[in-house]
Amino acid sequence: MDELLDVGALEAQAQRLVTAALAAGADAADAVAVRGFSQSVDVRLGALEDSTRSEGDDFGLRVFIGDRSAHVSANTLAGLDRIAERAVAMAKVAPSDPYAGLADPSLFATAPADLDLFDGVQIDAEALRADAAATEAAALAVPGVANSGGASAYWSWAGVALATSGGFSGGYRVSRHGRSVSVIAGEGTAMERDWDASGRNHRADLEGADAIGRSAGERAVRRLGSRRVATCTATVVFDPRVASGLLGALAGAINGASIARRTSFLKEKLGQRVFAPGIRITDDPRRPRGPGSRPFDGEGIAGAPIDIVDDGILTTWLLDSATARELGLASNGRAARGTGSPSPSSTNLLLHPGSVSPAELIRDVGTGFYVTEFIGHGVNGITGDYSRGASGFWIENGEIAWPVSEVTVAGNLVDMFARVVPANDLVFRTAHVAPTLAIEGLTIAGS
Repeated sequence: MDELLDVGALEAQAQRLVTAALAAGADAADAVAVRGFSQSVDVRLGALEDSTRSEGDDFGLRVFIGDRSAHVSANTLAGLDRIAERAVAMAKVAPSDPYAGLADPSLFATAPADLDLFDGVQIDAEALRADAAATEAAALAVPGVANSGGASAYWSWAGVALATSGGFSGGYRVSRHGRSVSVIAGEGTAMERDWDASGRNHRADLEGADAIGRSAGERAVRRLGSRRVATCTATVVFDPRVASGLLGALAGAINGASIARRTSFLKEKLGQRVFAPGIRITDDPRRPRGPGSRPFDGEGIAGAPIDIVDDGILTTWLLDSATARELGLASNGRAARGTGSPSPSSTNLLLHPGSVSPAELIRDVGTGFYVTEFIGHGVNGITGDYSRGASGFWIENGEIAWPVSEVTVAGNLVDMFARVVPANDLVFRTAHVAPTLAIEGLTIAGS
């Protein structure tokens, strides 16, 4: 199957689309070709529940007629000329957009880095089933775990190629492997659920099935006997698993499209102090084996690592070419893209660690709430208002005391960002990574 992800062949297919669009009358065009393979298995209580295998091709063509543009998608290049003609016809009647256009060729990636995103490992269905079953068995073996919500194991490959009439042509391959499990502890009305998971570009980097299962089981058991707390204002400590959600909120607020529409609570904050002094947040599309890494963005630009926040000061927006033009800036290579039109997005976003350990951070809190899980979204991107259902543990006398559930944590992200205090623990598990964080003065709505 490895030969089926021939990146050179994918580039040739993208180039064929661009050539056909120009022949059909487009002034400019770019095209994406994607080929993917995936396989996943779900088990519950040791029995197979689902086994899925898929493979397919997807193509996207974007064309420009003056300042008008349109895009079409297809899963085959049969009738290539008709695809191009349809896109050109659509562009001719599309509304005018003065910011539309291809990326500046001077920004194109000329020698894309090898980021080691592909391992070439395939796992057959039976091996995936055994992997999921082992993960579940480890969780069920934890004393106090009563039932399983199921376990999964998967792998996927994808090849991506981009070609533009502006002179860029490139492609790369990426793989992904993962395992996860969810279990239930306790009985009757006193049951609690929790989970754990691991996902990596290289199978060799995955956390072990035993470790994931044991962690999920221990997390669920630890939550038994949870209760609510009285409504109060207190310091909230974010476990790393949920602290990364604050980075997601930041990424949305500094997205160039939101800034151009003036729908972000940070729209007037560029160049100003948004976080406390010393806070540094980096977006890095070049992290080797990073889940958000890519050698070039959705427009062919080689994006460099950027300190989005430096010493607490917001330094830039996330920009693709269109939003950059609208804001009078230059793209910083943050265009994300499937087979449609590109839009700005973060890559590997990292809030750098502080100098104290999580235990020291919790000890300094004295009394507060340690959050391990949030429920729902509850973030208003326009105002920054933040309100989310939460569960975790109460902190008393600087130590984790007892489990808490059915409460709501509320505040405003402008104030929350300004009061973030990071610990020194950091584990690279997802595209958004943060250490344990403490934020004082949040409202905890309980009983």
